[in-house]
Amino acid sequence: MLVWALLSAVLWSVARVGALRSSLFSKKGFVYGSIENPVKIYVKLHQDSPILFCMDVNRASKETVDPTYLWIGPNENTLTENGQINLTKEGALIVKDFMESLSGLYTCTLSYKTIKAETQEETTIKKRYDFLIFAYREPDYSYHMAVRFTTKSCVGRYNDLLFRVLKKILDNLISDLLCHVIEPSYKCHSVKIPESDFVNELFIAFQVNPFAPGWKSVCNDSIDCEDATNRNILEARDRIEEFFRSQAYILYHHFNKTIPAMHFVDHSFQVVRIDNCRPGFGKNEGLHSNCASCCVVCSPGTFSPDADVTCQICVSVHTYGAKACP
Repeated sequence: MLVWALLSAVLWSVARVGALRSSLFSKKGFVYGSIENPVKIYVKLHQDSPILFCMDVNRASKETVDPTYLWIGPNENTLTENGQINLTKEGALIVKDFMESLSGLYTCTLSYKTIKAETQEETTIKKRYDFLIFAYREPDYSYHMAVRFTTKSCVGRYNDLLFRVLKKILDNLISDLLCHVIEPSYKCHSVKIPESDFVNELFIAFQVNPFAPGWKSVCNDSIDCEDATNRNILEARDRIEEFFRSQAYILYHHFNKTIPAMHFVDHSFQVVRIDNCRPGFGKNEGLHSNCASCCVVCSPGTFSPDADVTCQICVSVHTYGAKACP
């Protein structure tokens, strides 16, 4: 009776371990290989990669006898444990503090045995899984904005005065965020209003940029601080939008029948986000459809020298993240 009780306890314990092992496969942050195509993975700069398993989902649902795992990195050298490479006994790989130079093809070969029950004959099976890992970062946001103001005439110094005062007000409004107005411009046009006369209007355009002098102070010594600058530029956008909303409110609630000749045109405020990538990164929706909004590290054969969003062709480049064409 004692033996049966002991066996029952062991079987119950094994059943619990099996359930725990199976539950791991449903957790987020796990990526399995594919024997058909390389699996593309995007890892944010300075973050850890997901857990990469050296098997496919189908193999993971079955028992594997005497498995061994061999990981090969982008430099075609066998991967070993170090400060950035973490290899588990289950054959999983985690790459820590991911950098541009760590991008590339990671290959794992799984070896295991099949055993015939009748003869105990062993056969070694090998399967290869490819993972293409790319470093990415969030784009730097800026905003192109446009507004319109009525004016008495398209000639005269008052139009230029309004333009300069408006720019100063907006710069002061967002200066604590270390954002500023760049590339301001305006033109005066004669606009025919439906069922009314012609009206002269100033079409004003400008860009709100998160890199005013001293902007690096928001980084708090962080190597990459697009999260902080993007937070600031979003706040700057909201403040400017609220400013023009208040102009419309003042126009309708603080003036009687007499409306000033120069005033904000209600509903004329427009805003469009502009994305820029840091040097060595770019966007490519065709190649990186799963990370189309990301700035992905430029692949070998391409480079990006400035804040453009496109990696340019350069056949002499053989590394990831090139910022120049030698």
